[in-house]
Amino acid sequence: MKNLILSTAALALTAGMALADGHSVVRMGTEGAYPPYNFLNDDGEIDGFEREVGDEMCARAELTCEWVTNEWDSIIPNLVSGNYDTIIAGMSITAERDEVIDFTQNYYPPTESAFVAASEDVDLEGGVIAAQTATIQAGYVTETGAALLEFPTPDETIAAVRAGEADAVFADKDFLAPIVEASGGELMFVGAGVPLGGGIGMGIRESDTELREKMDAAITSMKEDGTLNEMLVKWFGDDITLY
Repeated sequence: MKNLILSTAALALTAGMALADGHSVVRMGTEGAYPPYNFLNDDGEIDGFEREVGDEMCARAELTCEWVTNEWDSIIPNLVSGNYDTIIAGMSITAERDEVIDFTQNYYPPTESAFVAASEDVDLEGGVIAAQTATIQAGYVTETGAALLEFPTPDETIAAVRAGEADAVFADKDFLAPIVEASGGELMFVGAGVPLGGGIGMGIRESDTELREKMDAAITSMKEDGTLNEMLVKWFGDDITLY
């Protein structure tokens, strides 16, 4: 659940959404580079927890939805300017973001961010910490006094630790967990977890009230019948926080 620091840059792009607001198709915007939340599979198609959740939300809301990808650091400006109609990209609900766009209720409960390093003997307060550009994790690192090393993609932050360019990486724990497990002991969690954000929600333009209400109703029904919990366990394991 990455936490975007809002960018002031915006691109003038065409719009087209659904519902009584005068649109036809809901375009679901995601990053496609943050497994298991969202990623491109071997066929080049958007996949992951959020693809499954988003498709189910659209089905329950009786909406026609299409998926598009957008780089993380411009994902909010391009929603506002009409490149797509929702953000479903591991985006935590924050007060800062809520000043620019609206959010549905969360479809992923609040969890921790964490540090991962190649050694237990690292200085998290005075060392070099890698984080993805334009995330609240990056903002948090600057407040600790550590030296922040930013990268455009999450994969580059992991590579920096492996290459010795950074002492640790700071990111969503649920993103880091499978990487640590697959590293065979090369990487490990260090320090204490840090709770950030208010869970992950779908970002929607402030003018698209009907769309937000339909997606909110879909999320509510998925929580009530257990479907959302089943998806959380499928993609994140039995230890994930459930509704």
